[in-house]
Amino acid sequence: MRKLAYLVAAALVATSMPVQAQQFVNVLTGGTSGVYYPMGNAMSNVFGKAMPGAKVTVQATKASVENLNLLEAGRGELAFTLGDSLSSAWNGVEDAGFKAPLKKLRGVAGIYSNYIQIVSSQESGIKTLADLKGKRVSVGAPKSGTELNARAVFNAAGLSYDDMKVQYLPFGESVELMKNRQLDATLQSAGLGVASIRDLASTIAIHIVEIPPAVAAKTGDAAYMPATIPPGTYLGQDRPIPTVSINNFLVTHQGVSDDTVYKMAKAVFENLPDLQAAHAAAKDIKLENAAKSMPVPLHPGAEKYYREKGLIK
Repeated sequence: MRKLAYLVAAALVATSMPVQAQQFVNVLTGGTSGVYYPMGNAMSNVFGKAMPGAKVTVQATKASVENLNLLEAGRGELAFTLGDSLSSAWNGVEDAGFKAPLKKLRGVAGIYSNYIQIVSSQESGIKTLADLKGKRVSVGAPKSGTELNARAVFNAAGLSYDDMKVQYLPFGESVELMKNRQLDATLQSAGLGVASIRDLASTIAIHIVEIPPAVAAKTGDAAYMPATIPPGTYLGQDRPIPTVSINNFLVTHQGVSDDTVYKMAKAVFENLPDLQAAHAAAKDIKLENAAKSMPVPLHPGAEKYYREKGLIK
């Protein structure tokens, strides 16, 4: 009888204790043949160690624009995005894919740069931006971060989509069509050494089209900066190629707890070797750049970590 009374009492105590909600961290990335996806998987592994009680998942998406709209709707806790897309989201630029300003967005970290990489097949004869006229060119999924980059760069170079036979395709599909001679060139906005272009270069002879520094200036957007693709980045590329780069950011929303964001920011910068093992682009992630040029307000959780590290006074 005494044992029964003890069990009843224990059950009452258990049911009266608050149940701790399961912590979820869904990382919004991009297509599986890009850089965001493998980097997001590497981050999910370090988050799992930093937050052992959390359920961490990785979601393949159409990247920047979709990621930011999902975050605003509360359908993710962390997302990768390009800087110009993030600025457009905050300001509600409808042509960029944002019907209204996304004011719930909060910054976590500046990470590595995307390089605008325009790659043609050698047999297409495309050597310069002007040579793209009349050719079959893939510019990424409609209103994706890559496609927004394509619009900006082509416009600055005095080109329009009307000058080409434009196709809106993700990286992997673009590469397959180029291998089959059904596409002449692809514009891919990604970290250096992106798997899709490495795959293409190992199959057919390619040419990487130069984007002169003057084109970056003519975009009228400070997010676009002159950059160089180092020699040897891709098979058969034996010289540096001038191009344009744009910063990537990790972003969250205001509904994610300070503690969760603090742990995510800390896990990223204290496990950089793990991220670098997933993709070479992570070698450009530097703590000193984490809080610079953020187009949206910094999340308090990230701010706490950067104050501890002396980046914010």
